[in-house]
Amino acid sequence: MKLSNRKNILTLMCLITTLLFSSHSLNASTNANECNELPNFGKLDKAISMQSEKNKSNLQFQFGILFESDNNYKCAIYWWEEAASNGHMAAKLALKKTLKYKKRLLERMSKQIKKYEEMRSLSVLPDLSMNASISSPYSLNMETTTENYSPITFNGFKNVSEDDLSTLSIDVDTASYSNMRRYIQQYNQMPPIDSVRIEELINYFSYDYPQPLDYHPFSIISELSYAPWNKKHHLIHIGIQGKNIDFAQVPASNIVFLIDTSGSMYGSLGLVQKSLRMLVDNLRDQDTISIVAYAGYAGLVLPATSGKHKHKIKQAIQQLKSGGSTAGGAGIDLAYKMAKQNFIADGNNRVILATDGDFNVGVSSQGGLERLIEQKREDNIFLSVLGFGYGNLQDAIMEQLADKGNGNYSYIDNLLEAKKVLVKEMGSTLFTIAKDVKIQIAFNPIKVKSYRLIGYENRVLNKEDFNDDKKDAGELGSGHTVTALYEIIPADSKEQVASVDKSKYQETVPTDIALNSNEIMTIKFRYKEPTGDQSKLIELPVIDNIVDFSNSSDSFKFSSAVASFGMLLRGSEYKGESNYQQIIDIAKESKGEDIEGYRSEFIKLVETAQII
Repeated sequence: MKLSNRKNILTLMCLITTLLFSSHSLNASTNANECNELPNFGKLDKAISMQSEKNKSNLQFQFGILFESDNNYKCAIYWWEEAASNGHMAAKLALKKTLKYKKRLLERMSKQIKKYEEMRSLSVLPDLSMNASISSPYSLNMETTTENYSPITFNGFKNVSEDDLSTLSIDVDTASYSNMRRYIQQYNQMPPIDSVRIEELINYFSYDYPQPLDYHPFSIISELSYAPWNKKHHLIHIGIQGKNIDFAQVPASNIVFLIDTSGSMYGSLGLVQKSLRMLVDNLRDQDTISIVAYAGYAGLVLPATSGKHKHKIKQAIQQLKSGGSTAGGAGIDLAYKMAKQNFIADGNNRVILATDGDFNVGVSSQGGLERLIEQKREDNIFLSVLGFGYGNLQDAIMEQLADKGNGNYSYIDNLLEAKKVLVKEMGSTLFTIAKDVKIQIAFNPIKVKSYRLIGYENRVLNKEDFNDDKKDAGELGSGHTVTALYEIIPADSKEQVASVDKSKYQETVPTDIALNSNEIMTIKFRYKEPTGDQSKLIELPVIDNIVDFSNSSDSFKFSSAVASFGMLLRGSEYKGESNYQQIIDIAKESKGEDIEGYRSEFIKLVETAQII
């Protein structure tokens, strides 16, 4: 039986896959020289011997793929060595880059398993699961995954007598929340500790803040109550509401889709395509779309095309295929070149990058890519990063690229999240109303002994950065809400806090304003217009008017529940009396109208985490 075409080879591969499903001896401890002792080795070897020389090496290579997807690397290497000895170039490359192939092959096998399970559920195939040795595609082995997250060290308490200023950049990213959901919902696993950024969990939700009434593009509110995880501590809730802009009234958009079509995106490209098609459906005639794709090299897939030609844009998206290495730097260069070439003065000029963040050709280091993005942002072109994929997600680099590119970072784990980011919150995602937004809090030492910023660890700024207009900070989109929480130890508390020796040469004494004021703190904001270079200042004093937690707003209660959950996920030393049931109870009480069901979903996630 000679197989002369690809279709027949794929048919044979399906048969071989079924044989592997029934093999109970496949495991990572099998030695390469023992592969010929596996129960189905004779059938595999016989299938190969009946092929032409060309098909023989192809099948040997594919057998290696199947064994690797089962984490049986020794047998994978055995078959790849056989294929390489027959001149198979891909097998030679696989031997050198086993880890590079890992995610792509796992995804391919997972799709085969999923299809098999769907067919078996319909009684089309017999149940072979008792003998199947292949791990579930619905779990993630944290020992073998190559996902990468930046390490986070919790913000600790600071003495007001020693440091009364807290300065930070706002953050509108939400990737950490949907990534956390992926682990709990899909894998029944707790997420990696460093993947949990509490501010992104809190800011995933919108809150009931008032619209701005003056010429500033956002409103600011504050609220003071008790911390539910430590009744002796107070909690200050700061909320920012970006001005809602009617999509029909916003300026024309010049958007460049920058799509990663490398091999590591195998299994995720379909979700990318469906997600971007949703956005295309909402384009107006005056909007333009360009498409750049990159794998081993970058190429222009579609020149700037009017939003009225939706079919043409969708067709270009649908024709994309994955494969090859990842020349992300070249893709970024070309995407920004297209955005600049079609720049719309006073319009919305933005690059939307869809990737797993695995850059490995050309400019690929995190520092090199960040510097490249920093150079490009000077042209007033914003960047939105959409993270996709699993097992090889390079979260650390994607978060920083969005930060350096004056943009936002979302992780798309399913179509509903794509709809949330690209349709329901399209204005927030795509239309910047203020950039370089900074917050600086000045605490009154007569009212506050110590304070702690919850989350925002990688958004903390030096106090000098607040007045420095050259210092980059976060962006605020139309309709965005941003929330920051501070845990406070009151000045009259007997609680001991860490301190340093008094200065030998100077003494800090509270001012008359501090002594005679009922202000607990003053909030300062700086921001720039989307294309501006000079910042504007807003000041808001906060009166020491604490209310009982039971009388606080739903926004206050729900954000505190989310913060408490984040501290549990991270195993924070500051979690106090936090527990899952308390979080569930507070979240249910403060769920509010919840039109989209996001808060109800949060409650279910906490309930699931409680039993994992």
